[in-house]
Amino acid sequence: MTSGTTPYSTRRALGESDLAACFQVRKDVFVGEQQVPEEIEYDVHDATAVHVIAVAADGSTLGTGRLLHGEAAADRTGGDLTVGSLGRLAVTRAARGLGVGAALVRAIEEEARTLGLTAVDLHAQTHALGFYERLGYTAYGPEFPDAGIPHRSMRRAL
Repeated sequence: MTSGTTPYSTRRALGESDLAACFQVRKDVFVGEQQVPEEIEYDVHDATAVHVIAVAADGSTLGTGRLLHGEAAADRTGGDLTVGSLGRLAVTRAARGLGVGAALVRAIEEEARTLGLTAVDLHAQTHALGFYERLGYTAYGPEFPDAGIPHRSMRRAL
């Protein structure tokens, strides 16, 4: 994909170097910019999640996200094992506005389809509701705090 002057691609993260790059973006965005405590940013689900990564033509990492599925997602999807849970979507400050976030969401949805899932849920920061709505997600349920930041649950059928 190319947007503006920055060509990039999205793919499933493979290997330790990809995972380290994903975790660094999350640290920069969530811990650094949003002041999420580092000890709650990383969790047991990182070991079994499907991670996706956006990489620029020069090899630099532009963004990341993850998909939880099966039992790991059950507490986020109302126990429905046919629904995946998109989370930890983060785009570097320099790459914002290039379409990287939307490309990562679509890459996560493709991974969900590959796993045979029928829908994807997510917990969106309320300021990002419009972004996810434009990608076909519908908000449901009340607003709730996560890491001190207001969120709403959203879902999109695949």
